[in-house]
Amino acid sequence: MKLQVLVAAVNEEVQRLPEKMNLETDAIIVNQCDHFAYQEYQHKGRTVKCFSMAERGVGLSRNTALMRADAEICLFSDEDIVFYPGYEELILKAFRENPDADLITFNFKVDPRRTTYYNKEKGRIRWYNYGRYPTYAAAARTESLHRANVSFSLLFGGGARYSNGEDSLFFHDCLKKGLHLYAETAELGEEIYRESTWFNGYNEKFFFDRGVLYHHLYGRLAGLFSLRFLYAHRGEMLKEIRLSDAYGMMKRGIREGKSAKRQE
Repeated sequence: MKLQVLVAAVNEEVQRLPEKMNLETDAIIVNQCDHFAYQEYQHKGRTVKCFSMAERGVGLSRNTALMRADAEICLFSDEDIVFYPGYEELILKAFRENPDADLITFNFKVDPRRTTYYNKEKGRIRWYNYGRYPTYAAAARTESLHRANVSFSLLFGGGARYSNGEDSLFFHDCLKKGLHLYAETAELGEEIYRESTWFNGYNEKFFFDRGVLYHHLYGRLAGLFSLRFLYAHRGEMLKEIRLSDAYGMMKRGIREGKSAKRQE
């Protein structure tokens, strides 16, 4: 098996990025910047393909890389990830041990301010826990993704209309298409902390956008899951906004999600 890292970057020097990230494998870099260009070169004996593009949106960048991926295994990544030596073998070993796995998530050391979820045990990812995983921790069989025709939403994520949620939607669609998802405990690298490009606090836009996302994820149960979300995170997110007000913002987002779907 062969591994290819799919990197979503913004305004990076693509010739220097593989060294900065400690890439040891083939890679496709999609760099959001102010011009269009294509470069291909060798780094540590591996092929790096770089697509510079002016369009914005992390979902678009990931789709651009995914549609061009040609290695058996692809690993999604961001520009602020630094890989540990030997990460390729850890990933390939996990796929050899799980021959039915279409996608496997791994661990990365991250700043506490960016912690999402750390796999403490190996196991299947199901409908009840898929929303906790970040895309940059996911490796997949490229053919499985292409065959299932899954891709990243252009509505959600950095640079898109709604702030975040492209990760959850992607895993949601993978499960919906019948793909087998697993969690693995191996740690592949660490994230270098940077200020978020989309998060500006727990304000009206945050809760409204979350409501739109929950409509896409949960449909008729979006309201119930919104209340569950707010209650579970009330200590962190509701210091300046009352729960009832935040719920109203999410309900408005749910209504917008319904309206947008009817117009599709």
